[in-house]
Amino acid sequence: MFENLGERLTKAVDKIKGYGKLTEENIGDVTREIRLALLEADVNYTVVKEFISHVKEKALGEEVQKSLKPSEVFVKIVKDELVLLLGGDHAPLSISKNPSVILLVGLQGSGKTTTCAKLANILRKKQHKKPLLVACDVYRPAAIDQLSQLGRSLGIEVYTEGKKDPVLISKHAVEYAKENGYDLVLIDTAGRLHIDEDLMLELCNITKEVTVDETLLIIDSMMGQDAIHVITGFHEALHLTGAILTKLDGDTKGGVALSIRHLTHVPIKYIGVSEKLDGLEPFYPERMASRILGMGDLLSMIEKAESIIDEKDAMYTAQKMKSGKFDLEDFLLQFKQIKKMGPLENLIKLIPGASKMGLHNIKINPKDIAHIEAIILSMTPEERRNPSILKASRKQRIAKGSGRSVEEVNRLLKQFEQMKTMMKQMQKGNFKMPF
Repeated sequence: MFENLGERLTKAVDKIKGYGKLTEENIGDVTREIRLALLEADVNYTVVKEFISHVKEKALGEEVQKSLKPSEVFVKIVKDELVLLLGGDHAPLSISKNPSVILLVGLQGSGKTTTCAKLANILRKKQHKKPLLVACDVYRPAAIDQLSQLGRSLGIEVYTEGKKDPVLISKHAVEYAKENGYDLVLIDTAGRLHIDEDLMLELCNITKEVTVDETLLIIDSMMGQDAIHVITGFHEALHLTGAILTKLDGDTKGGVALSIRHLTHVPIKYIGVSEKLDGLEPFYPERMASRILGMGDLLSMIEKAESIIDEKDAMYTAQKMKSGKFDLEDFLLQFKQIKKMGPLENLIKLIPGASKMGLHNIKINPKDIAHIEAIILSMTPEERRNPSILKASRKQRIAKGSGRSVEEVNRLLKQFEQMKTMMKQMQKGNFKMPF
């Protein structure tokens, strides 16, 4: 997501850092490159035109000209304008009632049913809600079965009445939720290949029968500029309260995310970042702007870690690192916890300066990670606690037991020692980040 756009924008912004003074001419050169980068990313032409106009106007302002470091001010201007383009502030869900009702709508193939389950999962974990999933897509073959399977895998109940009237199913589901202590109802509705009158009538009838707190449009980010017409069509009929962009982990240019809020005034509330059932994230415009400009996103990384890594384990590991007694058993524990946070290459991209270090294009083979685990698990507890006793004969036994080579065992031990050295430097305050 946004990789090509991010690279192009970073190069353009870096170019201005070479100028001692900002002039109308060199600002024009850089904004021309920014314009091309945005247009190639499929950002709406009107949006690009306004964005460039605002950046130029602010960059040529008196405050920038008098600044000691005008290039840094220019970078800030570009980032601030990107944040505004993406919606400004984070738009949280309005779900304070009991039960709160979320209506999920969208075209067929947008990932609506899966997103319904993902949203229930994240709200249960983050906001301690007790969700009820409601199967109202009675037309698509296997849609009800799909939601039921997702619900079972997450341990979340799914309310279904089979292929009956979706309006009555919605009404009965809310009544069921009230009677059984559910404080959140998520209604998965039918989609079509395109917007039509029957679809809109059914959705409008649901909103008349049930008091809906949030009406969220699930939109496939691969759609490009057609997404704007889809959002406008749904918004006019239903008054959307937000959008969820799916498939942002795919080969998408990302332009639709930069166009939606500005053109439709519908806020993006969540983004789908993987196919897994925990692959949904709240959308923060400022964090996304930082990612696009290669500034990383440490806040999202910290939140990911906090949601997965046990606090007691983290404290224990930190104390062992501080004491210098960090061993391969601790390394294996950390490794397993980091794996839960998702693909390592996605985490690396959240590190500030990752693109400048050439880390943004890094590909990590899951098999390599499995090999490391196999090597460590082939050691005895004593060997894991005291790697210094690993001589040639022990290494050969470990290599044979893990199905790897002695060279791989040596490489792992070398990397572990390098990591321990880095930790000691960090404790002494001598470690410098390479960016």
